[in-house]
Amino acid sequence: MKTKTQLNGRHSETGSIHNALALQGVRAPHTGKPYSEALLLGVSGGIAFGYFTFEYKGYLPHVALLTRNTFSPFQTILERLGIAQDIQQTNKAETAEENLMNTLESGLYPILWADQFSLPYNCLPADEPMWGMMPIVALESDGKTVVLADRSSQPIHVSMADLTKARGRVKDDKYRLVTLDAPQTTKLASAVHKGICQAISLFTEEPPRGARDNFGFAAYEKLAEMLVNKRNKQSWERFFAPGVRMYHALAGSPVQPGAYHWINTWGSADGAERGLYADFLLEAVQILKRPALKEAAEKFRESHTLWLAFADALLPDDVPLLAESKKLIQKKHDLFINKGETVLPEIQQINSRLNELLSQSENEFPLSHDQAADLRTNLRDILLKIKTVEEQAVDLLQRAIV
Repeated sequence: MKTKTQLNGRHSETGSIHNALALQGVRAPHTGKPYSEALLLGVSGGIAFGYFTFEYKGYLPHVALLTRNTFSPFQTILERLGIAQDIQQTNKAETAEENLMNTLESGLYPILWADQFSLPYNCLPADEPMWGMMPIVALESDGKTVVLADRSSQPIHVSMADLTKARGRVKDDKYRLVTLDAPQTTKLASAVHKGICQAISLFTEEPPRGARDNFGFAAYEKLAEMLVNKRNKQSWERFFAPGVRMYHALAGSPVQPGAYHWINTWGSADGAERGLYADFLLEAVQILKRPALKEAAEKFRESHTLWLAFADALLPDDVPLLAESKKLIQKKHDLFINKGETVLPEIQQINSRLNELLSQSENEFPLSHDQAADLRTNLRDILLKIKTVEEQAVDLLQRAIV
């Protein structure tokens, strides 16, 4: 099969929409180029900050640091840009495969929802309670093998049988297939404006769902306090005590993201996607004719640099076990993005080593309680700097769009 290369979508949601539109030759009116993932991020509701901790029976406690709007961003993009969608959904596997083949033969590039734990190229272990239905783009198929676009710059090949199994994992998204029309260019300015307003609200107002102190500037304050508090049962001193619990919060595992993952490898770009959002704001300057947005973009670039420093401080270079973990996490991510399925054996080796380091941290955690406290204090200090800079950035955003 002929395959297409250099796919630029990086996040499951914004990246899939970018890839589908770009492959169909759709161009943005203000650039003459494909709708960028930065623009789609901004339209979706943009960046945010969310802080959560979890602990489930039989699993290590973990942290979630959300860097972007997670409240229905996929559908929000389609609605704001006026992208009509044709949805095909069935309960039958055979019909689902026929729908896929017919759509590809028509020359369109369908978006499918598939369980990440069921797709072999993700190198994730089978675990009944664990699932994650994410959008991916189908490029072509001979009926036995399907070529996909999924975060990597390179096309990925998967058997039709494995793909169908993954597509059928969860009832709500079971065998769902969507094709997209081009955005309505007359809605672009409104979509950008609404996206910026939503980003401001996610930082400053009560979120659509969840506790107020789990999102925005209130979440920064909560995390900053929990990093240094020694009495609260949700403090890192107690909830992520030095040892395997703290290691898992910082570095995660091949299955569960840690704080470093959330900042540098979960989104479309590193540094909590702040640099990418700055790119969006520069496009917004052109679309909305508001030069004042450039100042906000500059502030978010400053924030991006601080987020990189925060991620680096999570796994310090002068602590060998943590430094090795950071190097492996980043290498694994970069390998998949740049080389895709051709490096899966190397990624599997990295996963094995990361699991060894996780086990090692249980009995040989490299930080004393005092050293762990110093690390957390340093993280708190950087986080408060981020909060200050982003308060200035959001204030500039508000002034620019009034």
